[in-house]
Amino acid sequence: MTADIAAARAALAHLDLEQSDAAIRSKSRDFFWYSPVLKDRLDHVHADFVVAPRSEAEVIEVLRVCYAHNVPVTTRGAGTGNYGQAMPLAGGCVLHMKHLDKVRAVHPGRVIVEPGCLLKDLDAATIAESRQELRMFSSTWATATIGGFIAGGSGGVGSCTWGQLRDPGNIIRLRVVTMEAEPRVLEFRGEELARVSHAYGTNGIITEIEMPLAPAYDWIGVFVSFEDFAAAQHFAADLANEDGILIKLAAVFEAPIPQEYFQRVKPYIAAGRHMVGAMIAPHAMDGFLTFLGRRDGAELIYRSDDHAWTRDPGPVFEYTWNHTTLRALKVDPDITYLQVRYGGADFHDKVATMRAAFPGEVLQHLEAIRENGKVIFAGLSLVKFTTEARLDEIVRAHEAAGCMIFNPHRYTLEEGGRQTVDDRQLAFKREADPKGLLNPGKMIAWDDPGFDFGRMYAYPRMQAAE
Repeated sequence: MTADIAAARAALAHLDLEQSDAAIRSKSRDFFWYSPVLKDRLDHVHADFVVAPRSEAEVIEVLRVCYAHNVPVTTRGAGTGNYGQAMPLAGGCVLHMKHLDKVRAVHPGRVIVEPGCLLKDLDAATIAESRQELRMFSSTWATATIGGFIAGGSGGVGSCTWGQLRDPGNIIRLRVVTMEAEPRVLEFRGEELARVSHAYGTNGIITEIEMPLAPAYDWIGVFVSFEDFAAAQHFAADLANEDGILIKLAAVFEAPIPQEYFQRVKPYIAAGRHMVGAMIAPHAMDGFLTFLGRRDGAELIYRSDDHAWTRDPGPVFEYTWNHTTLRALKVDPDITYLQVRYGGADFHDKVATMRAAFPGEVLQHLEAIRENGKVIFAGLSLVKFTTEARLDEIVRAHEAAGCMIFNPHRYTLEEGGRQTVDDRQLAFKREADPKGLLNPGKMIAWDDPGFDFGRMYAYPRMQAAE
């Protein structure tokens, strides 16, 4: 197929089309540059044009026109993803969802919202109307959209209580538009949600989302320091397992992460001490302080509702998940990261094994999450990058130790996930995107069904570097 970019752009000229070449390049990028591997491969990629639909009807029109002219379409929220999810590898059209940002209805326990709504604006609306909030959100809460979170995220702040985004009950309903000669509008619930959630927009465009809500609290952020790293990691896991203490976050930072990369924390934590960050519901603070008092060597150095710090550090969650990596990158551009699942009953031992294997080269950053009712750790380890070959060695060492890697140095669904084909997503792509025009290059199973995952996938039709 040959894309007729000029014809498609002309047919959509009455819509909100970006006119500036600089803006088109800017809106063709996400945070792929967290990875030096992806930066090397994707830095040149950009769309041919950007269109921002104002309604579902305009989404349908864009998809119909682009289908007729064989133009690839890559959906974009706020571009805060780190895997290159929103990078238009084959050029074509970026479908920017910024105008579809309305909160349509708030009900007890649920909200109906358009995909372009920022997470912070969604929480603000539900809190104002009903004192309810999202169960979980990414650390990019202030800038990310709910649609981007559904299409590219996996969990975040709140996962210590509510589990992962794709766990049953954490998404209620998705409304999706297909890319065919005559696009269809479909709705998914229950088992069918897995066909389109966390699919990078490769098999449908989400135009409406129904999400569960939880009671909203004025969460109290705390930092606790420890001399011993094992004590810190056990503290975080045990806190997440305390049934009577309601939390939304429990994160562990190995020294010298707080001292080197958290500039507002640095004056208040001694050299060599490790740190836990947590968010506690106000009514649970007495319980938390009781729990804290039972831990020898645990020192409460900050609580957001009562502190004497010269400069307030801001929300504790903005030090966690991938904000940890972002803060480190601002200090040391040679830092990158891995995403690790430390699962099973021996998850503490796995952390200890990997920490001992790469002292000083891989710094442990752990997030307590719940999986099938059990607390385990997600690791967003900071890595002092030297070479791509060395990074691959570190990945293989984790896998050999029984730690699952969700590789943030790959841009495909399969390589960034479990290195397996999701047959449900592939089957729906065949049905909903028969020309393969939606976010091409991100689903290996579509392009190369026999791929063996023994090497990094290279999309053969990637836009050539200029």
